[in-house]
Amino acid sequence: MADRTGSPCGEKPNCVSTLESREDFTLAQFTLSQQGGQNWQAIIDNALELPGASMAQQEDNYFRVECRSRIFGFVDDFEVRRQGDTLIVRSESRTGYSDFGVNRERAEQFRQLLIAAGLLKP
Repeated sequence: MADRTGSPCGEKPNCVSTLESREDFTLAQFTLSQQGGQNWQAIIDNALELPGASMAQQEDNYFRVECRSRIFGFVDDFEVRRQGDTLIVRSESRTGYSDFGVNRERAEQFRQLLIAAGLLKP
């Protein structure tokens, strides 16, 4: 699967991104701390702590984690690209119309994990 961190979300309410300007789709910026800027592997490790997460693709400054729902097995793509001192974060459901806020919750959980680890500025 190609890196979609730079792609806008579609019209379905099942996607969020730090690059989106539309209110229903936007995430606040993820700004790395000095420690976070120097520890890419710790950022990856925190993403793998998300519920149902498994590594699907990893490259320099980019990774995609597949998050599988426990009951129905739906797969969401959680993508992160490091760009300078920020992370571009995008989370989108592969199927269905609405995600009922699951992708936003996942992204905010990731934010809290990074803040707790000292990798992200609060």
